[in-house]
Amino acid sequence: MNQVSAEVMVQDTLRWLERAVIGLNLCPFAKSVYVKGQVHCTVSAADDLETLRDDLLRELRDLVAHEPAVRDTTLLVVQHLLQDFYDYNDFLNVADDCLLALDLEGVIQIASFHPKYQFSGTDEDDITNYTNRSPYPTLHLIREASIDRAVAAFPDAEDIFEVNMATLNQLGLKGWQDLNVGPSLPQNDSNEKK
Repeated sequence: MNQVSAEVMVQDTLRWLERAVIGLNLCPFAKSVYVKGQVHCTVSAADDLETLRDDLLRELRDLVAHEPAVRDTTLLVVQHLLQDFYDYNDFLNVADDCLLALDLEGVIQIASFHPKYQFSGTDEDDITNYTNRSPYPTLHLIREASIDRAVAAFPDAEDIFEVNMATLNQLGLKGWQDLNVGPSLPQNDSNEKK
């Protein structure tokens, strides 16, 4: 099987960010930090969950060590692990534990994106799941203060979820596919559990 390089994964993730997240205005706050160069995108090449946890801890520390004007948010793309959405979902508990371990709860929030993302109570092929579908398993590390500032500047922040659902319903699967925001090469489909 072809394995996508870290460089290609970053390019694919930034293309998804530009065309879907910003292009469809799925996150009204994303464009500002992106155009200012404050989005850090990196790839974890971890082959086991312990190393992935260590990579996440390092990225959390690095994010808070930078001034927001330099690095406001981090996208941590997972190269080899968590291809199964349920395994990914389980790892989110580890991610929350990392926030607690570094005393960053309430300082950093971790948003989840996955190629097979599925909201509870939806069918796998429900178009609304695509609001959280990224080319690869991705952990989005966001400063809570930045969220608070963005919400204060965006009067209808609580409506974003519903607006996104309407946008995706109007776009449809064909429209999403036409955005070309998936991976450049097929991912390794092995179901290894590590």
